Amino acid sequence: MKILFVRPSPHHDTIGLQHIMICEPLELEYLAAAVRGEHQVQLVDMILEKRPLRHFVALHKPDLVAITAYISHVNVVKEYARVIKEVDPGIHVVVGGVHAEVVPGDFSDLHIDYVINGNGISAFSLLVKQLAEGLDEPLQGVIPRGEAPAPCSNSEIPEILPDRSISARYRSRYYYMFHNPCALLKTSFGCPFSCNFCFCREITRHKYLTRDLNEVIDEIKQIREAEIYIVDDNFLVSAERVSEFCRLLRQNGINKRFLIYGRADFIAANEEIIAEFAQVGLRAVIVGMESPLPEELNRYNKGSSVEVNEKAAAVLQRYGVECYATLILGLDWEKRHFDRLSSWLEENKLRFVNLQPLTPLPGTALYERYRDRLIIPRESFERWDLANLVMRPEGLSVRKYYFHMLRVYFKITFRPQSVLKNLKYGLIPCLKLSAGVQAVTWQYLLKLIKGR
Repeated sequence: MKILFVRPSPHHDTIGLQHIMICEPLELEYLAAAVRGEHQVQLVDMILEKRPLRHFVALHKPDLVAITAYISHVNVVKEYARVIKEVDPGIHVVVGGVHAEVVPGDFSDLHIDYVINGNGISAFSLLVKQLAEGLDEPLQGVIPRGEAPAPCSNSEIPEILPDRSISARYRSRYYYMFHNPCALLKTSFGCPFSCNFCFCREITRHKYLTRDLNEVIDEIKQIREAEIYIVDDNFLVSAERVSEFCRLLRQNGINKRFLIYGRADFIAANEEIIAEFAQVGLRAVIVGMESPLPEELNRYNKGSSVEVNEKAAAVLQRYGVECYATLILGLDWEKRHFDRLSSWLEENKLRFVNLQPLTPLPGTALYERYRDRLIIPRESFERWDLANLVMRPEGLSVRKYYFHMLRVYFKITFRPQSVLKNLKYGLIPCLKLSAGVQAVTWQYLLKLIKGR
């Protein structure tokens, strides 16, 4: 079979994080590795392509098109499926990805033949085998068009390495802020913690699974890029595992630079591990600090504290590791809360921040609690991007809420100390990031003007 893998471009109403980061479609590279031996595979990254999908479908004439998606892509993917069937009704359209695994019913559509809702690699491989042989039998993790979603355990750890050759023509353009070019690496699945706003645990049905570190090292040896973004939901879980990872990097003479996700409480309690990791390539940590307000951390079931967040920021700074702080903005926030956030970020010398209005993603317990307060229709998927306001604020108008978001961003990001420190990455990367920030800012300004 001829298989075309497609990574969708975001909708124009989605806040464009692709202006500051475009990462490789790792999930599609895994699928390609699973079927490449017996089938022809091709990747089209629609974020980077200028021509429409119709062109590539007509060009490659695939038997099957496989599309990955987040919640914000649902309507985009349905339009892609319509176009594919318009070119050739006989092409099989298969959709998967993290949102399909948790809320597969959102992809129910006349033009989508199958939705993968669990054990993605094995389920996709078996589906491709069946279609190639002309069979039609029930498969766990595969929902045919018109059938109701069935529960799936989704407890799979890949036994293969991703096929990065399918993204060869795009790889020089994959980056994350100053990490350029940047490859992705996955060493674990799920998270052992239970923050009530998080989508990660729902994907693995609340399981936490880890790969063998020797296998991880073997994969790193095959990665050409010097910058590696470890996209585990939380890489900093076990001090012993992180220390062993550092030991294996030294033992194998690996010289890479790493960006990871990690919790503040691990960083604060394991300074010696951070120091060791920094010596072998740790360059930046995305830390879910969530809030400068202790009552909100308790409400989110974060299991941490403001003091721990502050200590974590200090530890990272001590060893020259960048802290990319993510924060959730409460719906009851007023001007004074934004002022407190701004002061707290300055006090702790945090200059890279991602501010997210509280978003109760469908499929989480938080969604059920807040579903009556939505101001964005459930079907306007493109605006469920953790950047748009999907619920009405209590203390401010929508327009004022966006205004104060932008005010904090500008005060922190463009203060002279931040700009001067960023220059260590070089003038051109700084200008590129600045252009990306301006593009995202313009999207927010339009929302501010419209008041929605």
